[in-house]
Amino acid sequence: MPKRQPPADVRAHSRQVVDGVKQAPSRAMLRAVGFKDEDFAKPQVGIASTWADLTPCNVHIAELAREAAAGANAAGGKSVLFNTITVSDGISMGSPGMRYSLVSREVIADSIETVAGAEGFDGLVTLGGCDKNMPGCAMAMARLNRPSVFVYGGTILPGAQRRDIVAVFEAVGSRSAGQISDAQLLEVERTAIPGPGSCAGLYTANTMASAIEALGLSLPGSSAQDAVGAAKREDCRRAGAAVVNLLKRGIRPSDILSRRSFENAITVVISVGGSTNAVLHLLAMAQAAGVRLNLDDFTRVGRRVPVLADLRPSGKYLMSELVAIGGILPLMKRLLAAGLLHGDCLTVTGHTLGENLASVEDYPAAQEIIRPISNPIKKDSHLIVLYGNVAPEGAVAKITGKEGLKFVGPARIFEGEEAATAAILADKVKAGDVIVIRNEGPRGGPGMREMLSPTGALVGRGLGDKVALITDGRFSGGSHGFVVGHIAPEAAVGGPIGLLRNGDRITIDAQRRLIDAQIPAAQLRRRRAAWKPRRPYAIRGVLAKYARVVSSASLGAVTDEHELLSKSKKPRR
Repeated sequence: MPKRQPPADVRAHSRQVVDGVKQAPSRAMLRAVGFKDEDFAKPQVGIASTWADLTPCNVHIAELAREAAAGANAAGGKSVLFNTITVSDGISMGSPGMRYSLVSREVIADSIETVAGAEGFDGLVTLGGCDKNMPGCAMAMARLNRPSVFVYGGTILPGAQRRDIVAVFEAVGSRSAGQISDAQLLEVERTAIPGPGSCAGLYTANTMASAIEALGLSLPGSSAQDAVGAAKREDCRRAGAAVVNLLKRGIRPSDILSRRSFENAITVVISVGGSTNAVLHLLAMAQAAGVRLNLDDFTRVGRRVPVLADLRPSGKYLMSELVAIGGILPLMKRLLAAGLLHGDCLTVTGHTLGENLASVEDYPAAQEIIRPISNPIKKDSHLIVLYGNVAPEGAVAKITGKEGLKFVGPARIFEGEEAATAAILADKVKAGDVIVIRNEGPRGGPGMREMLSPTGALVGRGLGDKVALITDGRFSGGSHGFVVGHIAPEAAVGGPIGLLRNGDRITIDAQRRLIDAQIPAAQLRRRRAAWKPRRPYAIRGVLAKYARVVSSASLGAVTDEHELLSKSKKPRR
C-alpha cells in the first residue's frame, strides 16, 4: 500500500499571523477591515489587483478582482484585496517615461511578494492587463511558491474599421509622409481604442497571457477572452475557487513550473506568432522559479514548432476574432496531438494539460485564423536568436519570412530612440539602411525601451520592408518588419553595438542565425580600447537602482541574484 500523504495545511502562513494569544493585536486590526470571528479559521487568499484608471488595459480590473475575491470566499477562503502598480506602455511609448516600463515588471513582482509575505497569505490570485503585469505577477507567484492562479484581464474589442493602437502609431508615420491629413489622423486617434482591455493584436499582453496559460498558471481559456463580458467575470470567480482547491490539495507553483512546462509556453508563443518580449519574460519567470532556461532553448524548441496563427501585427486578424472561434485551447489541442506539447504537465486545475484539453472541440471548419499544422505560415519559429560579432551574447528577432530572411546594408547610428524617430519622420532614413539604435539596453537606457515609435513611423512612411532596425533595446509586440532587439552585451557595458560607426556593413541572416558587422577583428579591438562609458541617464531613484543591479537581456534583464542562480541551480524536470 502506498504511504498516505498527510493533509495539506491550508493555513500554513496565515496561522502565524492570526492564531494564539500573542496575535490578538493582528486580529484586532483585521476586524477593522471586515474580518469576523469565523474568518480567522479560514485560509487567507490575497487578491493582487493591478487596477488603475491610467490605461484601458487595467481600468476594469478592480471589478474583476472583486469577482475573484467572491469566488475565493464562496469556496471557503477569506479573500483580502490589495493593489499593485501598472504603467501603460502605449501611453509612455516614445517618451522618456518608457524607461520605467520594464522596471515596473520588477516593482510588480517585488510588491506582490512583499505584501503576501508580510500579511501571511496562504494563497494568491493575481490579475494583470498591461504587458509587464503578467510576467511580474508570475514571477511573484513563483518566488512565493504558495498556491496561486493568474487571471488575464482580457483583450480589447477592435475600434472602427478594425483599428487598434498600432494603427495610431502607423498613422503618425503616414501623416509625416503626407499620405493622410491632420483630420484623418485625428479620426484614427479618436476611434482606435473603444474601451477596456489589452491591445487587440497578438502583441505582448496577449502573447504573455497565452504563455502563462500554457505554463499551467491560468485556468483553461483565461488567456483568450474579451475584457468585457460574462465569460471573463466567471473566469475570475473560478480562479478564486481554484486557489482554495489548490490549498486543499497542497499544489504550489513549484509543482507546476518545470522545464517541460516552459517548453510548452515557448511552443504556444511560437505557434501564435508571439512577441519577442516573451523571450525576455520567460527567461525572467524561469529564473524566479529556479528552472534553467536560456536563449538557446528557444532555438531548440523552435526548430520543430510552426507558426500557425494569422494574427496582427504581421498577420490579418485580431485577438477578439480568435476568441470568437474558440481561443487558443483548440490550437493547444492540435499541438498536443502533433506531439509538440507535454501533456503530462500539471496545471492550476489540479489536472494535467492533457486532461484539460481532452474535451476541447476543434475550430469551426471555415475559419482562416489558425492554419493546419500541415500548412503553416512558417514551418519553424519566427523568434530567431542571432549571434555574431555584433551580439556575442545573443539577440532576438521576430522574422515571419514576410520580411525576407536576409538583410545587408550600411549602419545608420542613432544614440537613443528620439534621434532615430526624428530622422525617420524627417525622411533622413533611406531604403537599404540598417538603423542602429543603441544605449537603450537594460542598463544603458535604463529600462530597455520598446521601439514602437520608430517601427510604426517606418511602416507609416512605407519603409517597413525596405530597412532593417537593430537595437540593444526591445520591441513592442506591435512592431513588425526586419527588426532585431535585445542585442547583448549592450552598448552601455562596452558591447560591440556601441562600437559600430556610420557606414559599417551589417549582415542579418535569419537562416544562419547571424548578425555580423564586416569589420576586421583588429579594428574592433582598437575601437574597444578607445571606448568610454557614457554618463548614466539617472544617478538616483528607481532608474539608477535598476541600472546598478539589472542583468543582461540574454538573462532576462532580472534584478535578482541572477549570476548565482544560473551557476548553482540544477534544471528542474
